Amino acid sequence: MTETSHKVVALIPARAGSKRVTDKNVRCLAGHPLMAYTISSAIQSGIFSDVIVSTDSEHYADIARHYGAEVPFLRPHQLAGDVSPDIEWLMYTLGKLREAGREYDCFSILRPTSPFRLPETIQRAWHAFVTEQGVDSLRAIEKCRQHPGKMWVVQGKRMVPLMPLNSSSQPWHSSQYPSLPTVYTQNASLEIAWTRVVFEQGTIAGDVLTPFFTEGYEGFDVNSEYDWRLADNLVSNSEAQLPSITHFPYLLKGQSEQC
Repeated sequence: MTETSHKVVALIPARAGSKRVTDKNVRCLAGHPLMAYTISSAIQSGIFSDVIVSTDSEHYADIARHYGAEVPFLRPHQLAGDVSPDIEWLMYTLGKLREAGREYDCFSILRPTSPFRLPETIQRAWHAFVTEQGVDSLRAIEKCRQHPGKMWVVQGKRMVPLMPLNSSSQPWHSSQYPSLPTVYTQNASLEIAWTRVVFEQGTIAGDVLTPFFTEGYEGFDVNSEYDWRLADNLVSNSEAQLPSITHFPYLLKGQSEQC
């Protein structure tokens, strides 16, 4: 168990309206619904005072509670659309909790689509965040696989570089990869921030961010059928580790089969 003097809440967003992969947040992976791994990882990390799932679905809420998370209320459907920004459901959730007398110093967003994020990953991220002075938040990142210096914006039958020219006369899109600056992309595995950035600044990250470099498959994001096949193979071949789950697999209502 990791001790912390701060009151920290884990927020797991699991809306039911996924279009690319239907019901991805509760789709079965290695015997359990996907969100179960994030719930278990959050609980086992020992960082959080509470682990709360934000969902618009009673079915998802039932699964979340089965694996030990709280769902104190459902998210309104208008805050669970394809283009609903995170700040809306986050402000709603933290606001409702505050109204109920539940105040938190910090929050962490842990998305269910990162099943290989282990308790140790969260512990490492928390230590990086809480020991860094003067920051609003921490966000998980990894080296980008395709450099933005090689990307283009197409305008009709013409195209222009996404990135402007560097200080030399040699454009990035015509440069060798080793000569390009190292660029990172955020992944969906975790974010940690002081709660004040939501209520005082109206953002989820604030202005001053510190990086958390994920390792191996910690930042792997399951968001397409290809991702699902790859995740299955990684687990089957023991190339990636899932958090351990002590709960019995969720039993689908009205059915004799488990997940």
